[in-house]
Amino acid sequence: MSAEQPSRPTSVAPATVVVLTEEAFGDVDARNLAQLRAAEADAGPVHHLVLVPADTHRSVLADLLDHLSLGELRQALGAVRGGQPDPAAARADAETALAATLAALAAEGLQADGRTTADDPLPEVRRVLAADPGVRELVVVTRPHAVGDTFHRDWASRARDEFGVPVLHLYAGTSRLG
Repeated sequence: MSAEQPSRPTSVAPATVVVLTEEAFGDVDARNLAQLRAAEADAGPVHHLVLVPADTHRSVLADLLDHLSLGELRQALGAVRGGQPDPAAARADAETALAATLAALAAEGLQADGRTTADDPLPEVRRVLAADPGVRELVVVTRPHAVGDTFHRDWASRARDEFGVPVLHLYAGTSRLG
């Protein structure tokens, strides 16, 4: 007669959700992500990897059109006058946005860490997907971008075309889907 082995609790590695954002999360953004996780509570633990690109190069014309399409005349003028950002300041802004986003997610009880990336974050997303087979979703949080969204050159559209994971695009500060 053999003795039964006591059952050991199995530890389930958390799934990873990559969060790509161009600006610091506000309360609405963190709450939206927490509500998504609450709806999937039975799917097990989730770890969030936040990626924030340093916007060191931008299209002044695209920024101008984005602001004009939203009726933001003052910001449109600022986009034309502002020119290209200082790379060091852009990296510092990205670090600040990352820290604020991680704090907002922690306040909602979500497990998260993150890092900043180059201007185009999709190569970093590709590296993460290659290194972590547990990635189950990419959540992209951006402001509306008239040119990029219309012509499907925004991060979410490009990621849908390139990667084999579900991509959710939310507009920052709202519950609107992109």
